[in-house]
Parts: sequence; structure tokens; C-alpha cells
Amino acid sequence: MAEAQDFAGLSAIVTGGSSGIGLAAALMLQGRGARVAVLDLAPPPPDAGLQHFGCDVAGTASVEGAVGLAVEALGGLDVLVNNAGIGAQGTVADNSDEEWLRVFQVNVFGMVRVARAALPALRRSAHAAIVNTCSVAATTGLPRRALYSATKGAVAALTRAMAADHLHEGIRVNCVSPGTADTPWVQRLLAQAADPEAERASLVARQPHGRLVSAREVAGAICYLASPASGSTTGTDLVVDGGLTSLRLPPRSGERP
Repeated sequence: MAEAQDFAGLSAIVTGGSSGIGLAAALMLQGRGARVAVLDLAPPPPDAGLQHFGCDVAGTASVEGAVGLAVEALGGLDVLVNNAGIGAQGTVADNSDEEWLRVFQVNVFGMVRVARAALPALRRSAHAAIVNTCSVAATTGLPRRALYSATKGAVAALTRAMAADHLHEGIRVNCVSPGTADTPWVQRLLAQAADPEAERASLVARQPHGRLVSAREVAGAICYLASPASGSTTGTDLVVDGGLTSLRLPPRSGERP
């Protein structure tokens, strides 16, 4: 079945769109009719057919230049997917001040920079929407994720504040909160573990639906929030986590309670 064309005639920017959730979102937006530009340090796969503009969201000049070029190439802007982000592991005692600043520069201040640069073009759109990639780590206490969780908590609060600030301008702002997703980023984290297979099994075991979340499933949520068909949805955090944060199921047969 062909995908809906609810983004036909619209333009979208996806940050961090060269792999994982960002790439899945960019391809789904494109498949549903949007003109898409990816802002990322690395280019997307050559066969993706996506426009790419090199961008470091940790730098204001880089962001303003890339957003300007992308808006010009797209002929305007209707959808911004603020997806670029990096991870961090450890307790509150494990990361240096420099590491805290580095991760906040990308995960929080990066979203601020991109949104700020995109707002003039979004104000000219009749279907303006911003979707920020958050995480279940914003609302669920996960071990050894103090820094990462703090940045995602900030993203959740930022999303609600932006939704309130820009609703009168016709700009909807929402966020999507994935659970542990099967992406290259998670695969790199697993590779750093002492026993990657055991660590992956542990992540899968904590998922009520018995598997990791797919990047395409998160992309579907992003497209729902960004679609003109969702015109009354703003200030919302859409969780895509297989029931991790809301379900408490009995152990499967053979599992310890």
C-alpha cells in the first residue's frame, strides 16, 4: 500500500538525519510527499535521495548557515524535526563539568539554535510544526544515565514552553519519546559493554513487548505529530517505548519476578 501523501508540497528539515531515527524520519517524510533536507555532520546514504547540508548543532554559525541554505534550497520550511543528539553514560559523579557542557551543547542548546534559526521561515508556513526528539529517560529513572536524562528532561520542558510561546504564530511544537531503539547509536553503546550480547539481552528483557523499538516506529510517531492532519496536537509528548514506562506486566514464563 502506498504511503499517504499528507506532506505533499511541504518542506522539512531533519537534524541528525543521516542515520537511525533521523534517517528513518527523513525517508518517511520524503515518502509521504515532503521535500527534505538533512542537517548532519555526516551525509546520509547516497541512495537515500536526500539533500544534505553539513551542520554542527553545537555551533551557532554552523546552524544559521546550514538552516539558511536548506530553507533556500527547499523554497521554504514547514516542518522541523529536531533530532540531533548524543549519548552519555554514568552516575552524577562520573561525568566531568566539560562532559556535562558538551552533551547539553548538542542535546539542548542545539535544539534551541536550530529552532531559533528556523522560526522566521516557519512563521511563513500555513502548516508549521516542530518535533523534538526526547526520550523516556526524561520521565523514567534509568541507571547510569544521569547526564543524558537531564538533557532529555530539559527537552521535554523546552517543548512545552515552545508550544506555549508559538501557538499564536500557528507553529505547533511536540516531542516524541522513544524507548531503547535498535539504532546505530545504541549498537555503539552495546559495543562498549564488557559483554555486548548480555547487555542487549538485558535491554530487550526490560521491554514489555519483548524487543527493542524500531527507528521506523519512532519515525511514524514523528510524522503523526508533524502532519497537517494533527492540527490540534501541540505541547504533547508521544511515547514510543513498547510499554516500558506505563505497563507493569507479570514475568514471562521462565523469567524471575
